[in-house]
Amino acid sequence: MIEVELRLDREPYESLVKTVLAWTGPDTLTTRNYEQIALQLTGHTRAVAADVRRRSDQLSKNSGPRALADVVLREAEGQLSATIEGTVRCVQNRARLVRVLYERLDRLNAELTRSKRTCPD
Repeated sequence: MIEVELRLDREPYESLVKTVLAWTGPDTLTTRNYEQIALQLTGHTRAVAADVRRRSDQLSKNSGPRALADVVLREAEGQLSATIEGTVRCVQNRARLVRVLYERLDRLNAELTRSKRTCPD
């Protein structure tokens, strides 16, 4: 119930995702630092995934956006089950998950807004 009341603080994580995905060249942080960043992104990914699930559950079971959300959530859960490694590659994979889930969340929110306009209560 608590999760329903909390809004995600999106901006800092979007900034982190953008920074992490811009990394190129040799690893410059310690393994432990990469692990900590991956853990932060993992926790946030799970929170965004829960938000995506709540939004998709508001759509009809036959809707295309809900089906796409289900696919994205299954893929995200599969990737989150992988062991965290203290590497740039691992951190960037977690960052991509955050980005994809936010994109799906935005599309679900748009769909919910559109459906409320066309089917008022």
